[in-house]
Amino acid sequence: DHYFVQNPVCMPSRLSFLTGQYPSTLGITHMGVPVPEDIPTLPHLLRNYGYHSANIGKLHFLPHANRDHRQPHPEYGFDHLEISDEPGPYPDAYRAWVTARAPEEMDRISLGLPPTAKVWQDTMGIDDNIQHPEERFPKHALPFTSRADLTHTAFVAEQTLEYIEHHRDEPFLCIAGFYSPHSPWVAPGEFIDRYDPEALTLPTFPAEIDAQRGPNHYSDAELRQAHQGYYAMVSEVDHHVGRILARLTELDLASDTIVVFTSDHGEWLGEHLKYGKGYPGHDCVTRVPLIMRWPGRFHRTGRTESGLVEGVDIVPTLLE
Repeated sequence: DHYFVQNPVCMPSRLSFLTGQYPSTLGITHMGVPVPEDIPTLPHLLRNYGYHSANIGKLHFLPHANRDHRQPHPEYGFDHLEISDEPGPYPDAYRAWVTARAPEEMDRISLGLPPTAKVWQDTMGIDDNIQHPEERFPKHALPFTSRADLTHTAFVAEQTLEYIEHHRDEPFLCIAGFYSPHSPWVAPGEFIDRYDPEALTLPTFPAEIDAQRGPNHYSDAELRQAHQGYYAMVSEVDHHVGRILARLTELDLASDTIVVFTSDHGEWLGEHLKYGKGYPGHDCVTRVPLIMRWPGRFHRTGRTESGLVEGVDIVPTLLE
C-alpha cells in the first residue's frame, strides 16, 4: 500500500516499470521522447527462459500524436504487439478490431482527438473521415455512445483472452494495457449508473485551498461528477480483469501464472485543485495500486506490505 511509480506521467513511468531502471538512468524523464529500440526490457530478459511475450493495448513507447499508426511498430522485445495508445482517434489495432466486428460503429468509439494530434493532422492535411467528440476533457462522466462490448477496455480484454488461449501451453508474458481509468471519463452507462454522485466522498481541503473554490471552480457538484466518471472507468476495468482471472482458472493456469495489477500513474481528480497527472508528484498521482497474485506459490498469502516499493522493483522481483 506504499507503491510508487518512478514518474507521474505515462511514457517515462512505463519504460521505467518495464526495464527496472530509473528515468534519469534511461534519459527519458518526460513525454514525447521515442524509446530507443535497443533498451533491454522485461520481454528481452524473459526470452532466454522460453517466454513468448505480448503487449495488448497501450504501450506508449512512441509519441502517438505525430505518427501514422498503420506503420510497423518497434518490437521492444515483444513477440506479439496489438498497439492502441489512445481509444479511437488513430487507425490502430483497436480501430481495426472494431472495423472487423461492427464497422457501422466506427464514428462512435473515439474518445476525442488529442489536441496535439489535431494540430499535426491539420498541418499535414490529414482527414481520417472519423467523427471525434469535440469535448476532450469534460469534468463529468460521459456514457460511451457505442456498444459496451466495443470499448477500448473490452478490446484489450478480448485480445488478452485470445492471446492466452493460443499460448496456454508455453511460458508467456502478456501485458493487458488498459487505457482506463483516464480522462476523458467515458464508460458504458451501466458502470456510470453504479455510482450516485451525491453519495460519493470528496477530498477534504485545507482552509486556504478551500477558499479558492467556487461555483464554477472545483465545486462539490463538479467534483462529484468527476469522481462518478473516474469510478465508472475503474469498475469497467475491474469487470474485464475479472473475466481474465476467471479464464485463467478455467484453463487451469491460475496456480502457475503470476498476475500483477498496477498502473503507470494516478489522477489528481480535484485534489490540489488539479485534474490529470504530472508534476509535482503528489501521492494521488504517484502512489498507485500494486496487487500481485500467485495462488499456492506465495509463502504468505492475503497480506499487505506497507514498506516502500517502487516501480523499478517489479522487474527484479519477477525475475527472482
